Amino acid sequence: MQLLAKVTCRTSRLELTTSKRGVIWIDQVSLIPSDTYKGHGFRKELIHMLVDLKPRFLRFPGGTFVEGILLRNAFRWRETIGPWEERPGHYGDVWNYWTDDGLGYYELLQLAEDLGAEPIWVFNAGISRNDQVDTTAIAPFVKDVLDSLEFARGSAKSTWGSVRAAMGHPERFQLKYVAVGNEDCDNTKPFYQGHYLKFYNAIREAYPDIQIISNCDGSSEPLDHPADLYDFHIYNSADDLFLKKDTFSRTSRTGPKVFVSEYAVHVDGDTSKGSLQASLAEAAFLIGLEVNSDIVHMASYAPLFVNDNDRKWTPDAIVFNSWQQYGTPSYWMQTFFGESSGAVIHPVRLNSSYSGSLAASAITWRDNEDIFLRIKIVNFGPNTVNLTLSATGLEAGVDTSRSAVTVLTSNYSLDENSFDDPLKVKPVKSGLASAAEEMQAMLVPYSFTSYDLALDEYGELVADM
Repeated sequence: MQLLAKVTCRTSRLELTTSKRGVIWIDQVSLIPSDTYKGHGFRKELIHMLVDLKPRFLRFPGGTFVEGILLRNAFRWRETIGPWEERPGHYGDVWNYWTDDGLGYYELLQLAEDLGAEPIWVFNAGISRNDQVDTTAIAPFVKDVLDSLEFARGSAKSTWGSVRAAMGHPERFQLKYVAVGNEDCDNTKPFYQGHYLKFYNAIREAYPDIQIISNCDGSSEPLDHPADLYDFHIYNSADDLFLKKDTFSRTSRTGPKVFVSEYAVHVDGDTSKGSLQASLAEAAFLIGLEVNSDIVHMASYAPLFVNDNDRKWTPDAIVFNSWQQYGTPSYWMQTFFGESSGAVIHPVRLNSSYSGSLAASAITWRDNEDIFLRIKIVNFGPNTVNLTLSATGLEAGVDTSRSAVTVLTSNYSLDENSFDDPLKVKPVKSGLASAAEEMQAMLVPYSFTSYDLALDEYGELVADM
C-alpha cells in the first residue's frame, strides 16, 4: 500500500484503528519512504553520510547482536531472507527490542555491494552471552554457515544460490571475509577454540579464498590456531584511548593481520553523546593504526548508527530520528582518514616539548589528477602548539593554490553536536597560502589538523615537526 502525504508533519504517526470491539493481532507493520538509496530500502540521507566516509568494508550484522544473551535469540540468517512479510523476526535480547528482520542478511550484502565495500559476515559460533553448545554438537551450526556462504556465493542454480536469485540477485555477492563469532574467546566460553577449528576447516575446504577472522587477540602473544586475521575491540576513556595509540607498534609482524572491528571512547555510565575530546582520542588511536598498517589490515568505529528515540549505547557516529540526522564529532573525525586506504605511509619525527599530547602521521595520496602529502596532527592538550613542519625528500615544489588545511576543533573540549546544533563541531577547510616544503604551523588546543600539500612529484619523504 502506498500512502501519499499532502502536508509535512514531523510528529505524524501511523495509526491502525477499527470501529469494532475485539482483539486484533497485527504483525509486520512498517512505514518507509518509497524513494530509497538505489531502491534498496535505506534512507538516502543516511547512506549518503556513510558514503562520505568512503568505506572499504561493511561488518554486519553487528557484534553482541550476533550472539544474543541467550542462544535462542541469536541472529539466524536464514530467518532473515525471503519475502519480508514471511520473516518470523526475533527478539534482540541484548538490546531489548523486537526486530522483524526486514534488515536481514540479504539486505546487508546488498548494501555492501551498493557502497562498493567488502562485506564482512559475522556469524554466530554456537555461543551466546550466557549459553553455548558443546563442540560435539556444533555440526549443525557449521552446516548453517556453509549454507549462508552458498546463499551469498553459490551459483543461481545451487540450493541456496537459487533463493538469492529468486530475491532478485542472480549474480554472486563478493563475500571474502567471515568472522567466527563475536567476543567469544575468553575463559567464560571454553568451547570457542574447538568450535572455531570446526568452522575454519569446513570453510577453508569449501571456500579456500575466504579470509577467516578469529576472536582471539594476537596483539601480545601468538595465536595457537590458524587464522587470516584476528579481531581486536577497544572501548576506553578518552585519556586511556589516546595512550593506546602505540598499541600495535610492539606487535609481532609475523602471523595473522589485525582487524580492529570495534573502537570508540566509551565509559559505562558516561552520559556523553560524543564529544570533541572523544573524537580527538579516537583520531590519535587511528593514527597509531595508520602508521602500523603493515600489520593492521582494517578498522571500524562502533556503533555506526543510532535511532535517537531508542538509545541503548553512547556515543555513536551517526544519530537520526524519523526526519533528521547529524554526525557526532567522531563521525567528522573519520572523514580525515578517507584517503588513507591505499596511501603511502611516510616516517614522522616529532620534536616538541608537547610531544606527549601530540599524535601525527604523514601519507601521500592521489585523487584523479593530483598527488598530495597529507600531514595529520592531533593536539590532545590544552596548550597552543607551534611547530615547524619540514618535509624532506620532495622532488618538486609545493603548489600553494591547490594546498589546503582542515581543522576539527571547538570552543570547549566537551562540546557535542545535536539536532539543535548539528554542526557545532565540524571540520573547517581553508586555503593554505603558506604551503611549502618547510612551513610554520599553529595547533590550537584540543584540535585535529590536516595539512594537504599538493605535490608534483615526491621521493623518499620524511616529515619533521
